[in-house]
Amino acid sequence: MNVPARMCAVLTTGHGGLEKLEYREDVETPEPAEGEVLIRVGACGMNNTDINTRTAWYSKSVTQATDAGGAAGFEQARGDDSTWGGAGIAFPRIQGADVAGTVVAVGAGVPASRVGERVLVDPWLRDAGDPSDRSRAGYLGSERDGGYAEFVTAPAVNAFAIQSRYSDAELATFPCAYSTAEHMLTRVRVAEGERVLVTGASGGVGSALVQLARRRGARVIAVAGRGKMDAVAELGAEHVIPRDSEDLEAALRSAAPQGEVEVVADVVGGRGFAALLEVLARGGRYVTAGAIAGPVVELDLRTLYLKDLELQGATVMPLGIFEALVGYIEREEIRPVLAGTFPLARVRDAQSAFLEKRHVGNFVVLPRPG
Repeated sequence: MNVPARMCAVLTTGHGGLEKLEYREDVETPEPAEGEVLIRVGACGMNNTDINTRTAWYSKSVTQATDAGGAAGFEQARGDDSTWGGAGIAFPRIQGADVAGTVVAVGAGVPASRVGERVLVDPWLRDAGDPSDRSRAGYLGSERDGGYAEFVTAPAVNAFAIQSRYSDAELATFPCAYSTAEHMLTRVRVAEGERVLVTGASGGVGSALVQLARRRGARVIAVAGRGKMDAVAELGAEHVIPRDSEDLEAALRSAAPQGEVEVVADVVGGRGFAALLEVLARGGRYVTAGAIAGPVVELDLRTLYLKDLELQGATVMPLGIFEALVGYIEREEIRPVLAGTFPLARVRDAQSAFLEKRHVGNFVVLPRPG
């Protein structure tokens, strides 16, 4: 196709509030370097990483919940440790990690036959010499420009061809949320018949966790807002507990057979953290990939060691998980949960809606002008 020299994109111009998101129609279209492809973005999903990077929530100077500064930023945030990896970020940056689209050009060393492929992009950028080295990993929309634009470049190995009846908007709900969820479940070795407790179950990662745990044959107990409980149950949760339960531990125990679970998959943190460990069975496994209710939690070390618990963090996923995820999508073993779409020019509105947390699943941005 004829690729224009300029494109529409949203530039994140610095750390702070929504005012740092600047929609432009004169951004230079990138060109694929050696080993890369140029993708016409059909849709780009939205996730907490986008907001956390903009607000510098990852900085250790910030101890509040993510939504406390999602719209206005955090005054105490520092820029030198503001990204997921503990470093700073170069501005302006085009964010957006969840890209679905079509390859329209290739760089040197990439077969021309890839032009025209419909692709889903693995957002983890790995070192070509040692892709298993987590310390060398980057992230699309953080260390490299992402998909809040009409076009984006990516390493060819990150662009996975996909055959699916789902729309680009539906496909864009998968990359970050579902790969994060599958990584979490892989880290704690979730097996058929095990009881898995999922927090934040109505969000992007949470709704993915429910589906992917059920895909493994696990039995899911979920925590969600009262107005979203039916939707979470439809995804496969056997029991859904209101997140505002007066006694969360008691509510969880009443839902779990024998009052315990083997696995907790948590993206919430905050004040409910202690209760989650209490309902873990002896030798149970806890995994986290987020802390939307607050990153600083209370931990009684006696609970950890006397119950022989295993605590895991999950960020940089190993090779193979994204490829497997594409297979799940193509075989329709999981389904997209599309909360709504916004044109690229309304990305501030999209993030405002995201921060209100009234939705189930994922919001998606469509990179069309206007």
